[in-house]
Amino acid sequence: MYTERASRLTGAIVWTNTPEGAGGGPVLPDGCMDLLWSGGRLLVAGPDTGPYVPKGPPRFWAGVRFFPGTAPALLGVPAHEVRDLRVELADLWPAARVRRLRDRVAAAPDPATALEDIALQQAERTAAPDPLLHRLVERLDEGRPVSATAAELGISTRTLHRRCLGAFGYGPKTLARILRLQRALALARSGTPYAETAVRVGYADQPHLTREVRELAGMPLGELLGGG
Repeated sequence: MYTERASRLTGAIVWTNTPEGAGGGPVLPDGCMDLLWSGGRLLVAGPDTGPYVPKGPPRFWAGVRFFPGTAPALLGVPAHEVRDLRVELADLWPAARVRRLRDRVAAAPDPATALEDIALQQAERTAAPDPLLHRLVERLDEGRPVSATAAELGISTRTLHRRCLGAFGYGPKTLARILRLQRALALARSGTPYAETAVRVGYADQPHLTREVRELAGMPLGELLGGG
């Protein structure tokens, strides 16, 4: 069972997941990075460009999902270096510190809240997120073209691409596709017909939506939403 709530860290989500049955469903690209706890390990989930299927038997997961573009500064790693990866936090932070944090989470009655506390303490040590990145996510999530977004932000498309690699792990066009996919899934899950969903989120037509879902989620839309 999956649960989530808004974090005390601005823009972040605190979540837990105990899959039912073998493997559970895929984790889909969402433009975010996560701090994870599972099986006594502290991990970082880099930005995904396709579906991620956890390996091994089902087990409990807890995580903090950071607002898009904010995790690299907090965690101290450019997003493109951990793209499509799950890495040990000890590979990014001093091992002794991670051991202390791991022991703290293991002893906590609620691992998700313990992870949130770690994220909040790290945010206190880190400069505030670049507001340009937040504006960028807002513009692209509204469906604005990349070139127009760069112009609105007062930077060149080349500079925008470079900033995106460090903050999101990929360029602005990929980020826009992933944000559009998430908008489409939210509409489709609410019961909006697929053809209407495609038009409302900016796809050319339903076949375009179908192709994008297959490419980014790895399966047909109906199967992804549990419709067979």
